[in-house]
Amino acid sequence: MSKKSILIIDDEPDTLTFFSNILEDNGYNTITADNGETGLEKLNETIPDLITLDITMPEMSGVKYYRTIKGNEKWKSIPIIIITGISDEFQTFISSRKQVPPPEGYISKPVEGSELINLVKKLLGD
Repeated sequence: MSKKSILIIDDEPDTLTFFSNILEDNGYNTITADNGETGLEKLNETIPDLITLDITMPEMSGVKYYRTIKGNEKWKSIPIIIITGISDEFQTFISSRKQVPPPEGYISKPVEGSELINLVKKLLGD
């Protein structure tokens, strides 16, 4: 059985490393991108089983990236976990948009490794 892959999009190098290490230690392959533009390039190379997405990033915000993915037939079924330091009101905001479905998961920073793994396993049926 092949490992499931997770695309991690975050502009903080330490966060990319932290998430990557946790996920790889739990048997997942990881692909990283430091902004939304790079995240789209990675999607054109390979379709991951799940995406973790920061909201506040240069180049392309997480909100724009999220809308792009959920508006594209090829990518819209990929589960997305929004991981952000923005206030919890943001979860209500993004979940109430009419143009796109609410995210499959939401975690506030700072992130506990066990919280991330538990949500990933739940969304991927592992």
